[in-house]
Amino acid sequence: MTLEPHRILAVSGSLRRQSSSTEVLRALAMVGRPSLDVVLYDGVATLPHFNPDDDGESAAPAASVARLRQLVDAADALVICSPEYAHGVPGSLKNALDWLVSGSEIPAKPVGLLNASARSTHAVAALAETLRTMSVRLVDGATGVIPLDGRGLDAAGIAADPALRDLLCQVAQALGVAAAAHARDRQPSRTPLAWSLRA
Repeated sequence: MTLEPHRILAVSGSLRRQSSSTEVLRALAMVGRPSLDVVLYDGVATLPHFNPDDDGESAAPAASVARLRQLVDAADALVICSPEYAHGVPGSLKNALDWLVSGSEIPAKPVGLLNASARSTHAVAALAETLRTMSVRLVDGATGVIPLDGRGLDAAGIAADPALRDLLCQVAQALGVAAAAHARDRQPSRTPLAWSLRA
């Protein structure tokens, strides 16, 4: 019997075309196969500014918000890789998380937190605090630094570097264990339609 890969939604905190954070997540998708099916979410820039008036029980969310929530709900785990701007979290990433605060999609979801520079400590701490408030389960083995430190490597280069690949394999393994536990416990069961909205 072939086991279905665990669904991992990867979210980059950077909107740059050539982003180290995004390349780390693409490299994770490479090394995680075939046990992990990593989907890179591409909609951070399309989300409207969060407004609680647009998020009430009678409000109909924008299509981009509905898509984000659907992908988060369908995922067995999330992984976020974010740069740090002015000792904080990029506003676009915080905006995306704000759209998930009131929903039922993210509580208890396993989440890994990565960054591409050992100097980025404030953003990781801020993200961890926000996510704990949102009742996610931070995965220790999938939280840490993938130290590119300005080397300009793309995903293939990251995956080919023995030291970086080893770190990503550890992340993939920890995410897989956490995702498997979440998939066993989650109710209702996974919905194939939601995961077909691949980013």
